[in-house]
Amino acid sequence: MATNTVTTKDGVEIFYKDWGSGTPIVFSHGWPLSADDWDAQMMFFLDRGYRVIAHDRRGHGRSSQVADGHDMDHYADDLAALVAHLDLQGAVHIGHSTGGGEVVRYLARHGTARASKAVLIAAVPPLMVKTEASPGGWPKDVFDGIQQQVATNRAQFYRDLPSGPFYGYNRPGAGAREGVIQNWWRQGMMGGVKAHYDGVVAFSQTDFTEDLKKITIPVLVQHGDDDQIVPYAASAPRSAELLRNGILKTYPGFPHGMPTTHAEVINADILAFLQG
Repeated sequence: MATNTVTTKDGVEIFYKDWGSGTPIVFSHGWPLSADDWDAQMMFFLDRGYRVIAHDRRGHGRSSQVADGHDMDHYADDLAALVAHLDLQGAVHIGHSTGGGEVVRYLARHGTARASKAVLIAAVPPLMVKTEASPGGWPKDVFDGIQQQVATNRAQFYRDLPSGPFYGYNRPGAGAREGVIQNWWRQGMMGGVKAHYDGVVAFSQTDFTEDLKKITIPVLVQHGDDDQIVPYAASAPRSAELLRNGILKTYPGFPHGMPTTHAEVINADILAFLQG
């Protein structure tokens, strides 16, 4: 079966989906998932006349399971290779969680000549790990523990995370959906353990402060205040302040995985932002 791939300068094959025509929207997924995590957004915006594009990050999904290059600079360069390969102009970049970091690093590192707007959803910038400059972040030993679980028993870890804090299914009355949990597990297990192990450092210890300051295009920052994965106070408000043209949209009670659990709300707000 034929697949769409672009080969990066260091020989990595990046899988992507490219549907429709019109203004291109490029989606960057969270850790440790794949382009499939954007199903609700791809269908919504395709039906409204947009061209929708989503790729699997290196080491994730159907892209090459390479041992190296699992850092934000490579993620950004891989995204730039995809944009150049498709010769995109005026693209909208939307990133969730780790994908938000990828979008920010891409726009800062490669410029905005091919981009028009961006959306950061429950995104990791400016910095996830706790430091003097980021006192609201998680302590480093939290991420060390994640790496240990990924290295030793990621199959169980990938079953437990979406069952609880990722989608807020550990909250009273949340109404967990088994299919959503299994789909998260499926996507995670498609990727390579080395990419996922290294990716923890990439999403937790990369400081995007200076990157955010460089971005001049309009950026919508969406975040739920009950995000148990990326703490709200340490992320969204700070990112919006650092951006030259940032718009903060806070969602009371929404979890980290809100593009799935509250797709109708998230999609409508993005559409209004794009049409505004």
